Amino acid sequence: MSRKIMFSAVLAVLAVFAALPHSRPVLHDEGFLPPNDLRISVGSFGDKGITKGEFDQVLDRVQAVYGPIIAARRGTLVIDRLWDDDTVNAMAMRDGKKYIINMYGGLARHEAITQDGMALVACHELGHHLGGAPKFGIWERIDWASNEGQADYFAGLKCLRLIFASPGTESFSHPAIAEEQPRAACERSFSVPADRDLCVRAAIAGMSVTTLFQMKRHETVLPRYDTPDPKVVEKTSDKHPATQCRLDTYFAGTLCARPVSDPLDEENPASGTCTRSQGFKSGVRPLCWYKPPDDEPAIASGGGAMTPRLLPVLSLPDLWKGF
Repeated sequence: MSRKIMFSAVLAVLAVFAALPHSRPVLHDEGFLPPNDLRISVGSFGDKGITKGEFDQVLDRVQAVYGPIIAARRGTLVIDRLWDDDTVNAMAMRDGKKYIINMYGGLARHEAITQDGMALVACHELGHHLGGAPKFGIWERIDWASNEGQADYFAGLKCLRLIFASPGTESFSHPAIAEEQPRAACERSFSVPADRDLCVRAAIAGMSVTTLFQMKRHETVLPRYDTPDPKVVEKTSDKHPATQCRLDTYFAGTLCARPVSDPLDEENPASGTCTRSQGFKSGVRPLCWYKPPDDEPAIASGGGAMTPRLLPVLSLPDLWKGF
């Protein structure tokens, strides 16, 4: 056999091998929290968050609410409850029809985490699976996943409303954060008292988790509802937004007055969301990570949480490291 023929045969074998499903999941270097070395083990000095019982209560509720929703998509929700793992993070994985979220005890034990905060983390991970557009456009192996900003937006827009409105969540622990500012904004978006209360609760959960980002990044400036990130991106960013920008995004999702039942779309970011082109003045994605399409009206501000007009699929296992 000539060298040319042998080389062609080797290339053919490699091509076939590359097309076969792989057994190992693919990790990416992003996460709900970006990759970090923080570890909080059971009973350690840093173990100041929620208990295992409280952890399980949250995930029981997430399973009860979103298990049937994912089943309707002919999938199966799998929540891996890794309580003994000291990793301070969370992640989403897609394995065929399995919609997997890995929830680590290390994160649950962080002092900034309450049950409401843990619900938000789970909602963010579900957002990678269910959040629709915009998705990661450049990472072929995770083309099933909504990007980081959209997963944050989904948490307040859809997921927390369903979780907090479901039975048994009234007793969840929540952060002691003043509600005056978010309540004023929620009252402008919603006329029904129950909807306003859900909005406020979700907004406060967003603040508590954002405080975790601020602590992790050793930032001296606390995020606020009334100091939106002024950054305006030239193109949509798939990466984690800055701390203030993430709070802006959680808050925007909670303020969007679209019904939870309005479906999101895998390609059209306007479907089921609040956009300026549809006449919404509040609840729109912040411009600190999101670049609207050309038909969106231009605005001068950064589009953060509170502006003057807004009070103030592959067959192999794919892993998206999530928080």
